[in-house]
Amino acid sequence: MFEALQYDFIQNAIIAGVLISIAAGIIGSLVVVNKITFLTGGIAHSSYGGIGLAIYLGIPVLFGATVFAIITAIIIAILTINDKKRIDSIIGMMWASGMAIGIIFVDLTPGYNVDLMSYLFGSIIAVSSDDITYLLLLDLFIISVVSIFYKQILAVSYDSEFASLRGINVKFFYTLILILAGLCVVAAIKAVGLILVIALLTIPTYLAETFANKLSKMMFISALLATLFTLLGLVISYLYDISSGASIIIVAVAILVIVKLIKR
Repeated sequence: MFEALQYDFIQNAIIAGVLISIAAGIIGSLVVVNKITFLTGGIAHSSYGGIGLAIYLGIPVLFGATVFAIITAIIIAILTINDKKRIDSIIGMMWASGMAIGIIFVDLTPGYNVDLMSYLFGSIIAVSSDDITYLLLLDLFIISVVSIFYKQILAVSYDSEFASLRGINVKFFYTLILILAGLCVVAAIKAVGLILVIALLTIPTYLAETFANKLSKMMFISALLATLFTLLGLVISYLYDISSGASIIIVAVAILVIVKLIKR
C-alpha cells in the first residue's frame, strides 16, 4: 500500500478525503441535530440537475452542482419552514425533478463521454488539483460560518421557538444550515457519490453522539470518524480494486455495528 503513495492521484485522493471528511463531520452534525436528513437527501439528488446542466454547458461539474444545490436548498427552506406537514411531498418533488433535469441535459449533450457512475457512486481517485483547491476553500468557508454564527446555529438547532423569542432570525439560519448542507453534499459527491452521500453525513455523527455531550464536540469527533472511515475505505478500495465510495460506507457501517455491539 505504501508504494502507492508515490502516485499523484493517490495523494490527491487522501487529501481530498480528509477535506471532505472535515466538512461532512461539521455539517453532518447539524443535519442530524436538526433532523433534516431527508431534506439533505433531497438536496443531494436534486443537485444531479446541476451536474447534467454543467455537462451540457461545458462548465466545471462541481460549479454547476454547487449552484444547483444552493438554489434547491433555498427553495426547500422557503417551502418547508412554515409547512412541515407536506415536507415529504415537497422533497420527493424536488428529488425527482432534479434527477430528471440532469438526465435530460445529459441526453441533450452531443457526444458526451462522461462517466456518470462516478457521480452516482463516487470516484475519489479522479480528484484533480482544482477539486482540492475547491474543497479547501469550501472547508474554510464552512468552518468560518459555523464559528461566527455558532451560538445562533446552536439555538436554532435545539430550540427554534426559544431562539425566535431571543430575537434570532430562525428563517435565515434554517436556510443557512440547508445551504451549508447543500455545499457539503457537493463536496462529498467526489468521495462517495450522490447515492451514498447521506451515509457519510450521518453515520459518523450517529457514532459521535455516543461520545459527545455538546454540538462543538460532536462536530470534532464526527470529522475525525469521517476521516478514519474515508482513509480505511481508500485502503480497502486500493487493495481489492473495488469502488471507493462503497468501501468507505461499508467501513463506516461495520465500525458502527461493532461499536454498538460493544456498548451493549
